[in-house]
Amino acid sequence: MNAHTHLIEEDIEQYLKVHQHKSLLRFITCGSVDDGKSTLIGRLLYDAKALLEDQLSALASDSKRAGTQGGELDFALLVDGLSAEREQGITIDVAYRFFATDKRKFIVADTPGHEQYTRNMVTGASTADLAVILIDARKGVLTQTRRHSYLVSLLGIKRVVLAINKLDMVGYSQEVFEQIDADYRAFASKLGLEHIQSIPLSALRGDNMTGASGNTPWYSGPSLIQHLETVPIDDAQEHAPLRMPVQWVNRPNLDFRGFSGRILGGSVRPGDAIRVLPSGKLSTVARIVTLGGDLAQASSGQSVTLTLCDEIDISRGDVIASADAPPAVADQFETTVVWMSEQPLLPGRTYLVKLGASTLGATLSPPKYQIEVNSLDHLPAKSLALNEIGVCTLSLDRATAFDPYAENRDMGSFIVIDRYSNQTVGAGMLHFALRRSQNIHWQALEVDKQARGRLNGHQPCVLWLTGLSGAGKSTIANLLERRLHAMGAHTYLLDGDNVRHGLNKDLGFTAADRVENIRRIGEVSKLMVDAGLIVISAFISPFRSERELARNLVEAGEFIEVFVDTPLAEVERRDPKGLYKKARRGELKNFTGIDSPYEAPQAAEIHIETSRYSAEQAADYIVEQLRKRGLVH
Repeated sequence: MNAHTHLIEEDIEQYLKVHQHKSLLRFITCGSVDDGKSTLIGRLLYDAKALLEDQLSALASDSKRAGTQGGELDFALLVDGLSAEREQGITIDVAYRFFATDKRKFIVADTPGHEQYTRNMVTGASTADLAVILIDARKGVLTQTRRHSYLVSLLGIKRVVLAINKLDMVGYSQEVFEQIDADYRAFASKLGLEHIQSIPLSALRGDNMTGASGNTPWYSGPSLIQHLETVPIDDAQEHAPLRMPVQWVNRPNLDFRGFSGRILGGSVRPGDAIRVLPSGKLSTVARIVTLGGDLAQASSGQSVTLTLCDEIDISRGDVIASADAPPAVADQFETTVVWMSEQPLLPGRTYLVKLGASTLGATLSPPKYQIEVNSLDHLPAKSLALNEIGVCTLSLDRATAFDPYAENRDMGSFIVIDRYSNQTVGAGMLHFALRRSQNIHWQALEVDKQARGRLNGHQPCVLWLTGLSGAGKSTIANLLERRLHAMGAHTYLLDGDNVRHGLNKDLGFTAADRVENIRRIGEVSKLMVDAGLIVISAFISPFRSERELARNLVEAGEFIEVFVDTPLAEVERRDPKGLYKKARRGELKNFTGIDSPYEAPQAAEIHIETSRYSAEQAADYIVEQLRKRGLVH
């Protein structure tokens, strides 16, 4: 019985008091298949007395029935059940285990080791202080060992335990241990990993797990548990400048206004001068409010409510920071992105990015390069697929406060969310702001859009015709422009065919190229609306997200989506260019409606059912709708 187990039985209140003030170490275990990761975690839980009696009974029973150790306890069985479920995609992505010793509390993240689970390992490692990297003494440093180490360094984990396991199967050879240690350190030095503790282990036999093993008299270092109990926990953020993203503006009544959040760096006291970002406004902390009463000081990791001496405008997502050491503010960054979705990254598509307490609209550029995680080579890439990692430019729809990931993991990390499915599709780390993001400023212009509109005698807008190939968009668009021109309106027609011969001639018809095609057209349409024109665009534009992107580029009421609704059977019957026949024969890839999806509008401003309207009637109907909206006279 260890000391904390004894204290639980004798004085539970004293145990809880002692337990509350123990330091917490979060660590991740990384290993290839059959390196003994499950056995190591099971042994840690067993030796730490972190198992209930029924779990111990089940372990003993399962070991006799299905174990691999001849009836002795098979510690791998404690976690292999969950691993099997995870590998089948049934329930769990990352399994977190909690245990404690007399000296410290622990949270261990158990993640799958195979390359196809890169996203899972990144999730587990994102909050870890230390990584235990297992190596089978019989196999030495493997490709997966290098991949795990790269991900550990990428995610800013500074401390590594090199657990050279199964040493009993090589006769507890000092030579084998030292050779593996030397090979690993030579590779780790390229990644900047410096704090490495190598430990010779047999997790199954218990060698050097909790104390010194008589089988390795040549090893004088700590056991695994001793090292985990005493390794320094990085407290750099406690001594860093204050950072507190506002998660909630707390207004329980008219007499109280506080700003609630978790401190992600530094400490704060009443009377401290603070700066609010991105506005840059200054104030002073009046109180630090908690449920248990006001505090004289709060530090990194605590969740508190701050009140200020001044009435200044602060919203959720703003960052309260040290007045003399604020974070930077920018809207464009170089980032490393880990893609986590089976649907590939579409550069130019609008995603949501969750950065701190802020949720912002964002786009990602085509990768500058993809990182081959096994060799660390930089490879050319136009997109990122599931589990791939690349360096991309991230552009946000507004400036936000940040610290580089290398300086503050919480202030410099983000997740990418699909706007429509609300699924997390990626995660990333901010490296630095791009200089141009701080150098681009709006130029004040005396001749603006309103002035041009008054001169033209009508309001500028975008008429965005969307529908399947052959639906009649171009025919309707041409008739529509003729009618508007005859009315004296200033117009310009952007058509899929002529734009692709010039501005977008470098683009194909993959999903990524279609996104970029519409992004460019949307930007051109925005400039033409600013010039005071009625812009008519006639494109398939198959994805709702890209049509929404084009809509968001102009002001409310300036984007009018026109759904030219022609059934697939009808456009195949028409097939003026013979494209559908080629697509059906497999001669045209990524053809909308055949092997590439078309996402029909769900609430278009104007709906043209071509089974009810001729092209001339459709053009007249659109003009009538423009008159009703007051856009033309």
